[in-house]
Amino acid sequence: MLLNRFLKYVKIDTQSDEKSDLTPSTKKQYDLLKLLQKELTEMGVKNELDEYGRLYGWLEGNDNYPRIGLCSHVDTASEASGANVNPTVIEQYNGGDIELGKSGLYLRPTEFKHLEECLHKTLIVTDGTTLLGADDKAGVSIIMETIAEYKKLPVEKRYPLSVLFTPDEEIGRGAEHFDKEKYSAKFAYTIDGDTPKKASIENFNAKSCSVHIIGKSIHPGSAKNLMVNASRVLTTFLSYLPDKKVPEKTENRQGFIHITELSGSVEEANAHLIIREHDKAKLERLVDDIAIAKYKTEKKFPLAKIDVEVKESYKNMFEIIEQNPECKLHLEETYKRLDLPLEYEPIRGGTDGATFSFKGCPCPNLGTGSYNHHGRYEFAVLEEMEQMVKICVELFKI
Repeated sequence: MLLNRFLKYVKIDTQSDEKSDLTPSTKKQYDLLKLLQKELTEMGVKNELDEYGRLYGWLEGNDNYPRIGLCSHVDTASEASGANVNPTVIEQYNGGDIELGKSGLYLRPTEFKHLEECLHKTLIVTDGTTLLGADDKAGVSIIMETIAEYKKLPVEKRYPLSVLFTPDEEIGRGAEHFDKEKYSAKFAYTIDGDTPKKASIENFNAKSCSVHIIGKSIHPGSAKNLMVNASRVLTTFLSYLPDKKVPEKTENRQGFIHITELSGSVEEANAHLIIREHDKAKLERLVDDIAIAKYKTEKKFPLAKIDVEVKESYKNMFEIIEQNPECKLHLEETYKRLDLPLEYEPIRGGTDGATFSFKGCPCPNLGTGSYNHHGRYEFAVLEEMEQMVKICVELFKI
């Protein structure tokens, strides 16, 4: 049933759109949200799909115990297409390279080390033309399957459960309009990571940066001392940013400045950057690096107009969870009961749970059994997804 759910969900295109002013940013996210609402209703779960595309659900348990939540997001990332997803199920993976459809791409254990732990397991992979959507439809599937198993428990033997499915997490707007009172969970867990062996109670502090440059277009035959090539100004600006503080040269808690989008002509050029650091002070130093790059570029191109705008995206949830450790202790007790190893790993990214935490609902992030998110090499491991269902059900047992 879990596999069938997952295959059904990933075939629904729910890609969000950062450039949209709508909420949700794309109407097609409702295709999955309304399906989930229908399935919740059929399962006898009280639910509400609000005006912002947030789908809440509530199940009753022993009222002597706190209400606990589970969350995941329905949208998929923009780095690869989320339309016409054609997943392939590989049973009893026997090692070696996996050809992704007829795309000419391969999942190779030499590149993606987790495949070495997947021998004789069931893998779900892409055909190499789209992402899979396991981020976070694996989480959605796990939560829905958890509800089905949760309902088999006697009411007096289970914690009250709240669920929440959000749109637009991939563009940093998933936690907007989160209603803590409506959700009513004392703490919750996002199901949005990778391995079941690891949980996260830390994430990046995050800011975004928009760079807009206006130059001066003059015929190149008579451009001397007159032309200001905005594209050249932009490339110079980017060259002044610290070379070693980029995603491909950092790991663990090391921060970075990442160029996500560029466009330009002689007259005008634009760039979008994201800035990430676990440590607040180090984040501000990265912001300073951007200010220095702007200063140097203005000195070199005094006739160019350079506008740089930095905005806060989200904050590190660690400070909230440190002040409210009950969610962490409950998780550790659950893993101990199941005799499973548990490690904590800082998220090199964001999570709706970070904003939920700062809005009064501490929210660590747990695994989904899926890997290589945001691209055509994405894959999921069915046995790990099944293990996450067991973990989630155990979270609610009294």
